[in-house]
Amino acid sequence: MPKKANRVLLGLAGLVLIAVGGAVLAAGAGLSVPSWWPFDGPDDVLLSESGRKRWRDETWWWPTVFAVLTAVVLLALWWLLAQLRRSRLAEVLVDSGDGEGALLRGRALEAVLASDAEAVEGVERARVRLTGRRTMPRARITLTLAPYAEPAAALSGVTREALARARDSAGLETLPAEIRLREVKHRAQRVT
Repeated sequence: MPKKANRVLLGLAGLVLIAVGGAVLAAGAGLSVPSWWPFDGPDDVLLSESGRKRWRDETWWWPTVFAVLTAVVLLALWWLLAQLRRSRLAEVLVDSGDGEGALLRGRALEAVLASDAEAVEGVERARVRLTGRRTMPRARITLTLAPYAEPAAALSGVTREALARARDSAGLETLPAEIRLREVKHRAQRVT
């Protein structure tokens, strides 16, 4: 859901900015604009002289305006950098013992870790996502448990078997994991 909302908000913001920018360019180029549009031509300004002088005597006005605009720009930059950051780890650096190291595809390790987790008793499905840095990956695992499964036993089996095997095979000192448990949706059984 956050990805969809993020895309919708980004699309709406883009459409608004394109419409306003296009209308300002049209007014600046001397093309006809609607009568309700605040800019009439290339000599029109955003803030008139009376509007600028209105708050000049107030010492708090201009510092407040600049602080708010700075906060808006910093939030926009933070949001842009958050969009560019990858949420999924592309590769894991494995110590090969010869001082060089080898790169293991993150998706390959995710697939193996998921299949090992699904082999544990009581786990029907497992989804794995690696995050973090390639020298210090972190695992996010979502386990879908069978109706008969004991959550403690399934969690213990995944940490002792699947996570330990993945950590050892990749030559990592630690492999921190966040494991979420979900139950399989099933119909109630009728007793006759």
